[in-house]
Amino acid sequence: MSDQIDQMPVSLTVNGKKVQRFVDPRMLLIHFLREEMSLTGAHIGCETSHCGACTVEIDGLSVKSCTMFAVQANGAAVNTVEGLANPDGTLHALQEGFRQMHGLQCGFCTPGMLMRAKVLLAENPDPTEDEIRHGIAGNLCRCTGYQNIVKAIQYAAAKLNGRPHQEAAE
Repeated sequence: MSDQIDQMPVSLTVNGKKVQRFVDPRMLLIHFLREEMSLTGAHIGCETSHCGACTVEIDGLSVKSCTMFAVQANGAAVNTVEGLANPDGTLHALQEGFRQMHGLQCGFCTPGMLMRAKVLLAENPDPTEDEIRHGIAGNLCRCTGYQNIVKAIQYAAAKLNGRPHQEAAE
């Protein structure tokens, strides 16, 4: 019996590249990205959607990839943290903001936080501090206390809107 009999075809665009695979219908998107695509930026944290470490962008929405089957993403455009940098290799404003404003410590939550922040800024290009805190509430960080994450997102919002940004945190 062929392995493909128990598998389903999946066709999606990941970080701008068309991808086609046969997958077990029970395979979670996070496992598809990490195991089939070797994109290990999105982390496996709680596998219950509580931590947000697995957050990716799907068709312009932030999605916790541990709660979605790969087959549910069929036909979708999926962006991961590996595709966040600019085509010329320079950092996206959010990546630059996290670097400049010291928005990370251990880095485990950072890929999911970056992808959630990207969608947040697409939805609201000029969020207040409270709107940022509410917007990232589904992504947990156990190290930073969030203050510098908020500053990093404010930095990116200013840069993306062509405004002067806050000086780097000390």
